Amino acid sequence: MHICKFFRNFAQNFEDTMTFSEFWETIKIRKWAKYVITLLVFLMVFLFIGDQSVIRFVQRGREIRHMEEQRDMYREGAEKAQREIQTLNQPDSLERYAREHYYMHTPNEDIYLVDEVK
Repeated sequence: MHICKFFRNFAQNFEDTMTFSEFWETIKIRKWAKYVITLLVFLMVFLFIGDQSVIRFVQRGREIRHMEEQRDMYREGAEKAQREIQTLNQPDSLERYAREHYYMHTPNEDIYLVDEVK
């Protein structure tokens, strides 16, 4: 009941020209409670509001890890492609690659495809 009475009296005495310091002085609570309220407001702002909040920090960390995984995957793909390019620069391996992947053959050859059953 004491708090309801406080807010009722505060609402009756409130003026539009009241500054923050006047407002802060009109609050009739214990001295340490003002510090607790200030700390809670600061923590709320720090945790949830703004671009530098903890929530955004965690989200950005996840995005960074995801992008690093993608970067590693693309690097592996580029290294694999580079190795294939090096092997295809040799004439024998180029012919073998064309036979294995594109089923190319010389005019006097027949190709038989056999599926392995396991």
